[in-house]
Amino acid sequence: METFAEVWAATGIANLTSIGQFVMFPVCLLLLYLGIRRGFEPLLLVPIGFGGLLANVPVADIAGPEGFLGIIYDSGIANGLFPLLIFMGVGALTDFGPLLARPKTALLGAAAQFGIFSTVLGAIALSNLVDGIDFDLGDAAAIGIIGGADGPTAIFLASRLSPDLLGAIAIAAYSYMALVPIIQPPIMRLLTTEAERKIGMAQLRPVRKAERIAFPIVVVILCALLIPDATPLVGALMFGNLLNECGVADRLAGAARNEMINIVTILLGLAVGSKLASDKFLTPETLGILALGLIAFAIGTASGVLLAKLMNLLSKDPINPLIGAAGVSAVPMAARVVSRVGQAANPHNVLLMHAMGPNVAGVLGSAVAAGVLLALTK
Repeated sequence: METFAEVWAATGIANLTSIGQFVMFPVCLLLLYLGIRRGFEPLLLVPIGFGGLLANVPVADIAGPEGFLGIIYDSGIANGLFPLLIFMGVGALTDFGPLLARPKTALLGAAAQFGIFSTVLGAIALSNLVDGIDFDLGDAAAIGIIGGADGPTAIFLASRLSPDLLGAIAIAAYSYMALVPIIQPPIMRLLTTEAERKIGMAQLRPVRKAERIAFPIVVVILCALLIPDATPLVGALMFGNLLNECGVADRLAGAARNEMINIVTILLGLAVGSKLASDKFLTPETLGILALGLIAFAIGTASGVLLAKLMNLLSKDPINPLIGAAGVSAVPMAARVVSRVGQAANPHNVLLMHAMGPNVAGVLGSAVAAGVLLALTK
């Protein structure tokens, strides 16, 4: 009986002492369902969900400092390495040609970041109004970046400013990225008329190779001079893009956008899942983060559309205001949603490449916003 008692004491069932652990298993299974069955950001939600299951296994302490998830987290999330490597791969996958062909669309990418900064203020206000929620400025900044719809940037900033909230912030960021086709169209239709959605746009001009090569170099120099804190993210993005555009490093560009980004995505997802332990995730702050993230995303979408409408009032060259919604950096999903809504109004309207301009500008904008928030919270 003594041996039996020792064996029983070592089982997971005997060590499930918190109801939170029971709750987190179905939460993690839901993430796996959304990724596998519903196809919502499966490359991240599947590793995050499975990492969350492992993090809540009792006794084994898989997410602890000596556990393998804890080792992965310390090796790539705590020091900000994994998001930077992801950004390098994203840069190798990104075509900045539409932005270079119509530079004024960069303003739409910048406008979409308004949701980030408005939500920072909202998080601080929520902390003052609701008992059980206590966000400091670093927490608020990390939550606000969800509005950029950029998972790696959200993880990078949360790991620096609010590591305890990393799991909830990452889940919110990637969930809203996956829900772009559901969240954005109603906002776009609400803020535009049928006539505006039918506006056609002229074909973009060809972009010379010299412009494509110069762009990442110029962006890094400007970023280093003006917003040094954004240089890690922007620099990684631009280096990956330069590998792709220079024409003499095809092997490196291929590795960045294939093998490297795939391996790092697995490790990043598991490391984020390690922060889904019940004591970190099941808190009032989590519900606040999910609500504020949705508000940030909605404000970012609306800001881009409204600025596009304003630009039409001030310019002789009309643009379809729908492309302003692509200013959030969910690439290329937001641009595809814009194209689909535009074609619903006018079957001959092809907006995809036009929407890619503000879409890739949004990637840059969210990285710059992260640098600004880092500087403000020092």
